[in-house]
Amino acid sequence: MPQWQSLQPTTQAVFAASAGQVEGESTEFVRIGDEGTKITFRFCPRCGAAVFHTASGHENSISIPVGAFADPSFPKPSTSVYEERMHSWVSMPAGIDHMD
Repeated sequence: MPQWQSLQPTTQAVFAASAGQVEGESTEFVRIGDEGTKITFRFCPRCGAAVFHTASGHENSISIPVGAFADPSFPKPSTSVYEERMHSWVSMPAGIDHMD
């Protein structure tokens, strides 16, 4: 069985926090990132699905897992982060920005 390393990476859509309003219940899990950033993940208290997360120092943005949108026409990523952690079978679209 593979070792669980923190939270598994996912494709996130990042929005301005002022672009919408969060409603409903959520359960929080807080972890400290590699560089000391406090990241607060919110999950559905009924099914456990990841709903969104925020990070200290980035209070003007909110990250939402792309899978939460259930939209097959959702736009492709424009930036890739933490590529050294992605699975070997994942490939990023050509022409996007890369951050390590």
